[in-house]
Amino acid sequence: MSELLILGEVKDASLDSRTLELLGAGKKLTDVSGDKLSVLLMGDGIGDLADEATGYGPDTVYKLENPLLKGFNPDLWLAALEQACAEIKPTKLIISHSFIGMELAPRLACRLGSRLTTDCIDLSIDPDDEGLLATKPVSGGNAMCVFKCKGATQMVTVRGNVFEPAEAGSTGGAIIPINVTIDESMSRLESLEIVAEDTIALDKANVVIAGGAGLGDEDGFEMLEELAEALGKSFGSVMIGCSRMAVDKGWISSDHQIGLTGTIIAPDIYVAVGISGAIHHLVGMVHSKKIIAINTDPSCNIFKVADYGIVEDFEQVVPALVKKLEEVL
Repeated sequence: MSELLILGEVKDASLDSRTLELLGAGKKLTDVSGDKLSVLLMGDGIGDLADEATGYGPDTVYKLENPLLKGFNPDLWLAALEQACAEIKPTKLIISHSFIGMELAPRLACRLGSRLTTDCIDLSIDPDDEGLLATKPVSGGNAMCVFKCKGATQMVTVRGNVFEPAEAGSTGGAIIPINVTIDESMSRLESLEIVAEDTIALDKANVVIAGGAGLGDEDGFEMLEELAEALGKSFGSVMIGCSRMAVDKGWISSDHQIGLTGTIIAPDIYVAVGISGAIHHLVGMVHSKKIIAINTDPSCNIFKVADYGIVEDFEQVVPALVKKLEEVL
């Protein structure tokens, strides 16, 4: 039977949310293709996580444990993953477009003699031959292209927050240990220090407040910071985002950008201020649970996806919101 394999990731001693998203996507794909769905977990001391992963719907959980896989050493992980793929022989391999995925996937594709489509935002099955169809933005996010790669193993990396995560509750599949031969001589690098991020990643925030060209200048983001501070008292992590136009104008750095050419997010609350809603931006935030839009143009695209819309100058609305939040919270 053909097999669709997902490379799982572990973060802070638990299954990473992106792994659950890939399992959700994999279940939909295999329901169409009839492939066997499996996930590979790598690391040291991951037995409990392998047990947990069986509850998210895979037919098989492959468990690859080795003391040398503690932490992420790309050379050792690549060697182990290559050997695992040689044993499993997946016809489709899906990897998150994360730090780990971006490091491993191109090198693994080269070793397996496969082709790789990176940074995908949608996956489907070709009804003609049950091959994998991968959709990704091209031309700076101004167009979308569907790729289909031939080869023994079709490989893709997928952005986070584009698929609904799998839900626990399945009866559970089999756990199969994978044994590999790796040693320290395979590594050509040494990790000197691991530095924790001092800020929350944009795609992990509970609330995102984003500004666009409608702010007029970079000073408008100072007003958004005041709103973020007010919301942070009750909603936990609040981050500032932006549209590509705000980055192009030099008002804010590109690590705040939301959309096809930035970060795809799905927070509990998304507040769009002065953002018209170009398609490459909408794709990046449309999965937000509640969308609030503030714009002076009642016909702009952002209102088509917003749960709540305010047609007014943000300089009038935002201070009023801050004042009301301070009174209530």
